[in-house]
Amino acid sequence: MTSSLPTAEQLQALERAVNLPEIEALGCARLDQNALEYYASGANDGHTHRANREDFARIHLRPRLLVDVSDVQTKTSVLGLDLDFPVGIAPSAFHGLAHPDAEQATARAAAGLGSVMTLSTFSNTPLEDVAQAAAGRLWFQLYLYRDREVSAGLVRRAEAAGARALVLTVDTPFVGRREANERNRFNLPPHLQVPNAGSREALAGLETQSGSQLVRHFQGLVDPSLNWRDLEWLRSLSRLPVILKGVLTAEDAELAVQHGCHVWVSNHGGRQLDTAVSSIAALPEIADAVAGRAEIYLDGGISRGTDVLKALALGARAVFLGRPALWGLAAGGEDGVRRVLTLLRDEVRLAMALSGKQNMQQVGADLVKL
Repeated sequence: MTSSLPTAEQLQALERAVNLPEIEALGCARLDQNALEYYASGANDGHTHRANREDFARIHLRPRLLVDVSDVQTKTSVLGLDLDFPVGIAPSAFHGLAHPDAEQATARAAAGLGSVMTLSTFSNTPLEDVAQAAAGRLWFQLYLYRDREVSAGLVRRAEAAGARALVLTVDTPFVGRREANERNRFNLPPHLQVPNAGSREALAGLETQSGSQLVRHFQGLVDPSLNWRDLEWLRSLSRLPVILKGVLTAEDAELAVQHGCHVWVSNHGGRQLDTAVSSIAALPEIADAVAGRAEIYLDGGISRGTDVLKALALGARAVFLGRPALWGLAAGGEDGVRRVLTLLRDEVRLAMALSGKQNMQQVGADLVKL
């Protein structure tokens, strides 16, 4: 059942899980249809959703031998924040569908393992409460609203709460067509709030006999006229670095750098434009365009430590987990998210050792064959 505490037996199954796909199965089994379809759905036929994972398998590693790998170091940093390993939590809405502790559980797990959490505007928990749980390891994801003062207020709240960066999602002028959500009328359960994105009453007022409640709420809030000129206004509100999330082309990466932003390679988990390029396939041209002038991050399809290593070799500074964190949260709350991150951290370290890499500074394009 969604948003219930896991039993002792379920927590034991979580500890026995040896990889992220096994935790995904445990998490999915604990979600009701409404929550599972929301988390799992891709746009239209799901081609991009599947390609995010499948395209990693098409990239091959070129391991080097006879290297002393008795002390492999996975540490890195993002925007001056030290990470124990190059994996963070991507913004995803409505963690309360998975567990009663919602985003606070995810934030505590990330902070406890030296990671970083990116909080979605569409969280079920006020950003100030999540910031406290994140212990200085928080980025805040933002949509620009039609009412710019509301967005400005969110930026000020995020900065005051201690967020270290603003992540502006730029690939969602409209919500992609997630047909399962449309067919079965996705809606939030009555006990969940959306404190950073509108009231419970606003959501209830958008209920109809068909379609996704989220789509109607989103389209009433978010400004589809967002363009490059708006970035100057956003950057004037705060001293926080701005990251553009949703970049898939070299052309837009170049414009992002010109506008003083960092780059997050993402296709929104395959939930927006179906048949768009996968994140990992888009990364090489973006890395070439950025040419070290800004930091690059990536989400989409990460399920193994070798995936992380491939993304870093092709130019990402760190990768971020969307669905895997939610599966862990559903499977075991904070313990489940911690298990996801721990398994991936250990896989990254092993993949580095078997590739002959002693630290992150040695991970480069020579490691992969496209």
